[in-house]
Amino acid sequence: MNGRERVIRAIRYKVPDRVPFDLSFGFTPPKFEEFRQRTGSSDPGEYFGSDNRTVGTGLGQNPHDYGAYHIDTPTHAHIDEWGVGHIPTISDDAAHSHLEGFVHPLPGERTVREIIEYPLPDISAAYRYKQMAADVARLQTAGYAVTGCMDCTIFEIAWYIRGMERLLMDFIDDPEPAVALLDRITDLRVDQARQMVQSGVDILRLGDDIASQRGMLMSMPTWLKWLKPRLARVIAAAREANPDILIFYHSDGNVTAAVSDLIDIGVQILNPIQPECMDLAALKAEYGTRLSYWGTIGTQTTLPFGTPDDVRAEVKKHIQEAGCGCGLVLAPTRTIEPEVPWENILAFVSAVKEYGSYSS
Repeated sequence: MNGRERVIRAIRYKVPDRVPFDLSFGFTPPKFEEFRQRTGSSDPGEYFGSDNRTVGTGLGQNPHDYGAYHIDTPTHAHIDEWGVGHIPTISDDAAHSHLEGFVHPLPGERTVREIIEYPLPDISAAYRYKQMAADVARLQTAGYAVTGCMDCTIFEIAWYIRGMERLLMDFIDDPEPAVALLDRITDLRVDQARQMVQSGVDILRLGDDIASQRGMLMSMPTWLKWLKPRLARVIAAAREANPDILIFYHSDGNVTAAVSDLIDIGVQILNPIQPECMDLAALKAEYGTRLSYWGTIGTQTTLPFGTPDDVRAEVKKHIQEAGCGCGLVLAPTRTIEPEVPWENILAFVSAVKEYGSYSS
């Protein structure tokens, strides 16, 4: 059984040969360099034999000039294609150089006209998808499940542009700018989802961080009003393109309160299920075969600070909790940080293959 068959069968609650695993959230730059030096490889997924690969739309050909929105932004900041400024962490510890500060291009009070005139990237332009179908087919032929990545789908991009505090205040005090911004982003994402699914991906990865480890970042009524209907539009567009597409939703933190509503609008896979704040066994007991789980191996606790035996025990525990592999794709819950010992990465991969086998 190849990786594509393994992932799709597991998510659809059909018995695979073993539990699939994924490394698509990757390594931090220094950890990747350690990987490269130790292995001579530049592809962790290929080297370790993980079952999934991701594709994305890439950068546009003609990015907008956002200079007028960044007059006071530090010159060493990077401006992305949404016009958001990213300031690298300045620290003696270069290991965490992937952590960044934000510069929001539309902070403070703004009119609806200013929101509408703000230039957004051409992520729905057809040229971005010309090569995608061929890339997807090549990866599937090689035996991998292919996930189309649309992270930071609506809420995160909106607050990157507006600022989180300002956007949440808009929800209450000045809704018209928030409506304009969220609707513009959603319209783009609807087109993007449709074209990405038409390229043949097996899984569409959506997501916004809507929770901290203590619970939702906003009240449930606020999420239900502002974000659920727009996410539902994106999922509906994906399903129009392919009724069999698998919908993956990512949010860090404890999203337990929103799980039933996510299922209601078509989410089939929840990620990352941080073990520090979410209960995999309780979710499995409540939702049964209505939801699959992708992640569960803590990058905040076990992977960086446990022993290889601790890692193996966590892998074994989560396989048992999630029904011996059906409905589960094991993965680190986030990017593998510099603190993670090399031996723990090896322990994760070997434990999946040892404990996740249906023949054992």
